[in-house]
Parts: sequence; structure tokens; C-alpha cells
Amino acid sequence: MTASSALRHDLLITIDGPAGAGKTTVSRALARALGYRYIDTGALYRGIALATVEQGIAADDDDALEELCKRTTLDFRFRDEELHLILNERDVSGEIRSPRISMLASAVSARPVVRRFLLEIQRTLGAAKQAVFEGRDMGTVVFPDADVKFFLDADPAIRARRRYEELKVKHQQPPSLANVEQDMARRDQNDTSRTVAPLKAAPDAVHIDSTSMGIEQVVAAMLEHVHAL
Repeated sequence: MTASSALRHDLLITIDGPAGAGKTTVSRALARALGYRYIDTGALYRGIALATVEQGIAADDDDALEELCKRTTLDFRFRDEELHLILNERDVSGEIRSPRISMLASAVSARPVVRRFLLEIQRTLGAAKQAVFEGRDMGTVVFPDADVKFFLDADPAIRARRRYEELKVKHQQPPSLANVEQDMARRDQNDTSRTVAPLKAAPDAVHIDSTSMGIEQVVAAMLEHVHAL
């Protein structure tokens, strides 16, 4: 019997939380354990952010952003067991991970016109269930009726260190730890204070603090909750 067949029914699972809490690694591992699809919704906002840079559009120019969304296509494709973001038929999975795009994605995600555009895409992806959606407002705005909601958090210093270690692997000249801490603090402020869909835990979300937990421990805790349904 597979992990997914042991469940009572197909589930839609959301994992929200701030940057560096471990959402991506945990979401992938949980989806793999359940035989579910993993959807990185933050990549969608990063894709729009990248498009604004390439086309010289300001993050607060709603008219230009609306036109951009009309002529933009976004899709996920699996290659070599990795999820790739396809922007207008171009794989931009590597380009969207730079610190600059991360910060811009936070600003772009606050624009209602962008959120409306991506809301439809995300809900279409979730219609079939059997998916783990990672993001910042999955359980509060995009899927308020999700079957299982998690909010994953960790101490800010630990989150910054984790992100710094990731950047060291991905970039030849990564920013300093101090810069990563500053960028993360600004992003946390932007995400939690914005008027539209601020980062917060859903009232019915299961809180998990990963400060002193390994990935396997976090996933085990989530699986225990899922299988207890």
C-alpha cells in the first residue's frame, strides 16, 4: 500500500510561512511521501517579477502590470524529477532565484492585479487535489477550504543562515550573511504588513516551528497529522 492510498480521500494540503523556514524542502518531501504533486506558488510571483525587470515595468505600475499579465503564460513542468517554471515557453527556473528577484517578487505580490491573475492559475492547479501547495497565503486566501493547512516558521537568525547556505551553493558570489539577514528582515516586513493578503497563519493551520527540527522531523510531524485525519 502506498502512502497516498492509505489516506481516506484525496487531499489539498497547504504550507505557508516566511522565507527560510524550510517550506520548499519540506513541501517537496511531503508531496513525495504522499505521492502528491508539489506546487511552488512563490515561483509564479518570481516569474512575474522577472518579466517586469525584463520589460522595464515598475512594480507599482498597475496598468502596465495588467497588460503584462494578459500577454504572459506561466506553467510548471517536471524535468529530471525537478519542478521547472516556464515563462512564455522559456525555462526560467534558475533566473528567478536571485536575491533581486526575491525582493521584487515580494513587492509585485502586493499588487491586486497580479494576485487576481495568479489566483486563477493556482486554483486551476489545485482543482484535482492530491497536491501540496507552498506559499505565503495558500491557507488564508487561495485555498481557505484546504483539507490540511500548515504554517511553518523558525527563528529569524536560523532562517537567514539557511538561506545564506542555499545561496552559497547556487551562486559563485553570494551576498554576505549580513546582507541576507537585512533582505530577509525587509521581506518579512513587506509580507506581513501589506494590505492585500499579508503573510499570516490561517486560524485552523497547524503551527510547526522548525528552528531546532531537521527536515525529516518536520515531515514526520506533518505526515502524522495527515494520517490522523
